Amino acid sequence: MLTDDGKHLYVSWDEYHMLTERLALKVHASGWEFDQILCLARGGMRPGDVLSRVFDKPLGIMSTSSYRAEAGTIQGRLDMAKYITLPKGELAGRILLVDDLADSGVTLRAVVERLRGMPSIQELRSAVIWTKAVSSYTPDYYVEMLETSPWIHQPFEEYDDLRPDGLAKKFAV
Repeated sequence: MLTDDGKHLYVSWDEYHMLTERLALKVHASGWEFDQILCLARGGMRPGDVLSRVFDKPLGIMSTSSYRAEAGTIQGRLDMAKYITLPKGELAGRILLVDDLADSGVTLRAVVERLRGMPSIQELRSAVIWTKAVSSYTPDYYVEMLETSPWIHQPFEEYDDLRPDGLAKKFAV
């Protein structure tokens, strides 16, 4: 649900799952065959996992981080993991890169440039749930184009401030 001021988009678990499934359908409808999925941790892990299961393809994980200040709402320096985690072998062939959104486009562009420099990758395409119109990078597949640049409140963010003592209180009798 987009707020009236256009600055916040609130997404429920049901909406999040539906959007992820729509992303899978967009990739499928394209007819493009790929060998592996690489998701960007943390935002791309959930959609990456779902797409890995739906397409029955191995899932690799690459950690990136750029949002640190102001409770994760201000973009800072981009950090990319040196290594990519895969169940076996190397990242090779036709790769579907998955993240949750193309916000500024900085992270996706940097990762795509790094991956395109790997000789083992024959073809690379990217898929996200949301693309903001202000993004400097437009993924090959996306479900929603956001004309404004709202902060997207994803359903799993409830865990950002929840600690074990809070969980214990939740289940206390």
